[in-house]
Amino acid sequence: MRLIKLTAISAAVLASTAALAAEPVIVVDGNDTVVYEAQPASYAYNADAGVVRNTTGAIFGGTKTLFQTAINPASVSAEVGTLGYGANIGWSVNEKTELQAGWAGGDVADLFGGDFDANDVNYDVDTDFSNPYLGVQLRPAGNWFTMGAGIIVPDNDIDVRANAKDGNFRIDDVDYDADEVGTLEGSLEHRNKLAPYATVGFRPNITNNFGVFGELGAAYMGKTDATVRAAGNGTNPIEAAAAANAAEQELEDKDYLEWMPIVKVGATYRF
Repeated sequence: MRLIKLTAISAAVLASTAALAAEPVIVVDGNDTVVYEAQPASYAYNADAGVVRNTTGAIFGGTKTLFQTAINPASVSAEVGTLGYGANIGWSVNEKTELQAGWAGGDVADLFGGDFDANDVNYDVDTDFSNPYLGVQLRPAGNWFTMGAGIIVPDNDIDVRANAKDGNFRIDDVDYDADEVGTLEGSLEHRNKLAPYATVGFRPNITNNFGVFGELGAAYMGKTDATVRAAGNGTNPIEAAAAANAAEQELEDKDYLEWMPIVKVGATYRF
């Protein structure tokens, strides 16, 4: 009976530690001591699928415990795209699922062309983005194709300046003389404090450790609040105030970047 009990305990301990390290496992039951060599965790690179798989014959298979996942990130990535320049850390849940936490930001106005039109007025744009995010990446077919979803916490500064055309600002079918108005400038702010996003993309591994990725998608930033003021040396304060109010309303109707396009590329290092 003691032999059966010792064998059962030994098997359970060996199985539960096999995926952790190649350290000896010592089992003691009364006066009996047995030493086993635990099987180390091993991984294999599948070149056809472009993914790294856990091949350890442990009781937990390729799925990690919550504690292991939290303390052992699977990857770090650098990225550039419409949300900004940034990086993220990934935690592998299993062969097809990865959790991500990252940040992207900076001045990316040039990625949107540096300007936009709100009806008949052209506006120059200056941006300072800050977009921390949490998300999940799925490989539904177990290959390069990925689907992502998550939440962005946007804190984006968007400054605008109106460009006069032929000496006028034409706002809501009314011409305002640029000399009387002066300079029209202001800022835009999206109402969503949490912005959901979704993407599709590709994420092949080039080697066991290095890979690249690209993603396309969108984030819903919400409606736009605009603040416009007349600055400079306009000669008609009443006309300037009317033009600023009209421009403010027109910008809010435009809802610039209500749906923020997500286009990004990057490189990944896997541990």
